[in-house]
Amino acid sequence: MEADMERRLQSRSTELTARVPQLLEAMRSVGTGLELHSTLDRICETAARLVGARYAALGAVEEAGGPLSDFVTYGVDADVERRIGRRPDGHSGLLGELIRRSEPIRLADLTADPRAVGFPPHHPPMRTFLGVPIRVQGESLGNLYVTEKHDGAEFTEHDQHMMRVLATEAGLAIGNARLYEAARRRERWIDGSVAVTTALLSGNSADHPAEHVDGTEHVDGTARADRPEHTDSAEHTHHALTVVAEQARRLADSAAGFVLLPTPEGGLEVVAASADNPEVFLGARISGKSPVVAQLLAGEATYVADCTTDPRLISPLASRFGPAMLLPLHSDGRVLGVLVTPRAIGARPYTDSERTLATQFASQAALALMMAEAQRDRERLAVYEDRDRIARDLHDLVIQRLFAAGMMLETAQRHSDVPEVRSGVGRAVDELDVTIQEIRTAIFALQQGPAEAPSGLRTRVLREINMAAVPLGFKPTHRFVGAVDSAVGELTGKNLIAALREALSNTFRHARASRIHVTVDANARLPDGTPAVRLSVADDGVGIPAGGRRSGLRNLGRRAESLGGSSEVGPGLGEHGAGTTVLWQAPL
Repeated sequence: MEADMERRLQSRSTELTARVPQLLEAMRSVGTGLELHSTLDRICETAARLVGARYAALGAVEEAGGPLSDFVTYGVDADVERRIGRRPDGHSGLLGELIRRSEPIRLADLTADPRAVGFPPHHPPMRTFLGVPIRVQGESLGNLYVTEKHDGAEFTEHDQHMMRVLATEAGLAIGNARLYEAARRRERWIDGSVAVTTALLSGNSADHPAEHVDGTEHVDGTARADRPEHTDSAEHTHHALTVVAEQARRLADSAAGFVLLPTPEGGLEVVAASADNPEVFLGARISGKSPVVAQLLAGEATYVADCTTDPRLISPLASRFGPAMLLPLHSDGRVLGVLVTPRAIGARPYTDSERTLATQFASQAALALMMAEAQRDRERLAVYEDRDRIARDLHDLVIQRLFAAGMMLETAQRHSDVPEVRSGVGRAVDELDVTIQEIRTAIFALQQGPAEAPSGLRTRVLREINMAAVPLGFKPTHRFVGAVDSAVGELTGKNLIAALREALSNTFRHARASRIHVTVDANARLPDGTPAVRLSVADDGVGIPAGGRRSGLRNLGRRAESLGGSSEVGPGLGEHGAGTTVLWQAPL
């Protein structure tokens, strides 16, 4: 008996001695390289060869109690893996038991063990089983197991000892690989934040003074500010948000990246998307009734394990994605929008470190957006200041000189006895009047910002009165009757402003008035009872001399008649009706 036991001990000692070089080579192989997934592959292959197993697998966990973050196999070809589909969750069955108990499990027939939960369809048959936990300093990193020895025998105690040694070395290798991956991941997120900041702050200015100093006049005499400034600014903002979405998608390894902005109804709308088909998602909304919206707009991040089943998401987007991070873009107490990085259905959830890095990225992106907005505001302010300077120069220098030239020509016209000269000078004065009106139109365009809504009729009337006050030497009085802004249509309003400009210009050049009163009545009616708007410009000047030029009055009449209205003149504000009152009216 003693001799038999001694022979068995010698046999075991010989076997262990023979396998030590193999174990050392396995440990050396496991410790090479720092890339995590290739490290896990090497561990699986090394374990299978070390104990002579047909299959091996390793399930790694990112956090204690969490699901498997990685699962690699050896011996199962890719086609079989695709057919199996679902992978272990790390909580149930023998694999979950390994993580919970932290003790090796060795079985002759795993199908007979009550802890086993069975195999999914297309899984290869397995009976013999040896599994060991992977732990480092008391922290569970996952489990390593092998099945089906090549000779059909059971796994031995020596195999178990070898696997435990290998698992210890594997834990160190996984820990080092994770530290390396974490450092690289942080570096990528930092680089991404820098790229976003650079892209947002180094873009071309949306507002170029040289492009917007002109105002152009429509045929009907109305001015418009050039459109490119507002359009370019909107495009610049959209580009900035798209850059944020693209970088977030790349860094988070997500299926898509979205930036959502608050809607007037209290919800969120996708305004920038980075995805395979981004146009499908643009304009999609999350209802304001969704519980997650209030949380996001309050500046609190939300993490979703599965968008398809989370009741907090009320949106058509939810059915397309799995795990997701919803991160408010907030800085200095202001929430600019929301950054969403959803992964595909069935993809692994985000880890704590990924959430932390993504949250920091969102804060940095929000700060960059605010800095870019401030930069554009400064550039826009410079444009406005330049416009104001140009407008002042046009008004104070150019228009005044043109007025003086017109008055000199009119004086020369009165002293000339040659009809051809008088006629030619009159035409020149008319051209000067038109030029002055065009310059004033350009001034109005310069003074209106590109993002401003078109001014109401009341505002435009007051602007004309204020502009006329400079050459007149006094400010005309005014009165509005009725809902001037809402009742008068755009076309009628444009022509009314042109008529007011013409009437004030004629008064300055010819009337020598000391008092002018402007009335705009939106409750007026034409002789046939049609609702109308009536413009009245009354002065106390010298009136219209007999035989005087009436080209301005003819212009007023043509404008009114083109709209179905009329224009006429009557007594003025002076004593005994001295002066002139111009009445111009058109249907609403």
